[in-house]
Amino acid sequence: MDMNVDHYNVLGLPSGEEGAKLSEKEISKAYRVKALELHPDKRPDDPQAHANFQKLKTSYEILKDEKARKLFDDLLRVKREQFHRQAQYDVKRRRMVSDLEERERAANAPDPASKAREEEERITKKLKEEIARIRAMHANKGASGSRKEAPGTRKESAADGGGGLNKEKVLKVSWEKGGEDYTAEGLREVFAKFGEVEDVVLKSSRKKGSALVVMASKEAAVAATGNVCGHISNPLLVLPLEPAVVMEFPPRSMEPEPSSNLVGAGYQSFEESVLKKLQKAAEKQK
Repeated sequence: MDMNVDHYNVLGLPSGEEGAKLSEKEISKAYRVKALELHPDKRPDDPQAHANFQKLKTSYEILKDEKARKLFDDLLRVKREQFHRQAQYDVKRRRMVSDLEERERAANAPDPASKAREEEERITKKLKEEIARIRAMHANKGASGSRKEAPGTRKESAADGGGGLNKEKVLKVSWEKGGEDYTAEGLREVFAKFGEVEDVVLKSSRKKGSALVVMASKEAAVAATGNVCGHISNPLLVLPLEPAVVMEFPPRSMEPEPSSNLVGAGYQSFEESVLKKLQKAAEKQK
């Protein structure tokens, strides 16, 4: 993907601030007009007809997606600001800016030009990620349509551990709906502190939230099981889908240890709930 392509111009629309104000309806209308004009069936003698039509479709997909369009508008804004800044520079201006940058560097102030480049690179990276996401989304739709896959197949396969998935890397996570809720991205950030997270599958109900978290290794799953707590207002209950080692708990283990790091009656009851569920899991596997 050429990051210098102006997707508004590809659809025959005005760019810049005027393009950012266009509605989704206006963009869709412009795409239909251009699609009729550039369709390969209407240009049989044009060897670039297919490539131009694909370029048109890509630009339309980016402008149709709200998040991708916002990033693209930000990228155009940064480029416009850089262009206007460079156009206004003259010899005196360059000398003045050079002196000012020396003073700013001495005072540990950020360099405006460097900051603008970093912002452009950040937005460009995010835009590329959004383009990849859109392409992957359409590829998945095509694949699911060809296989005639029933809705929910992916969640079921993840829960059943199909396709050779090592269940020792899968964690069952649950939380109450009364407190702060969790999203797939939020859970991924929480568990990423203990190792790479391969997938997060949410399985929520009205009263209780739950998810399956697939770690990249058994070691990461074990580390996360004993250390992930989540938000203080709504703690997480983390259990292995299939424990690697069956642990037997003596009767005395039901009593909270004096040296426990958890403080407060709420956390004691949470710890006891975890221990009881681990005991039940151990008894079932005997």
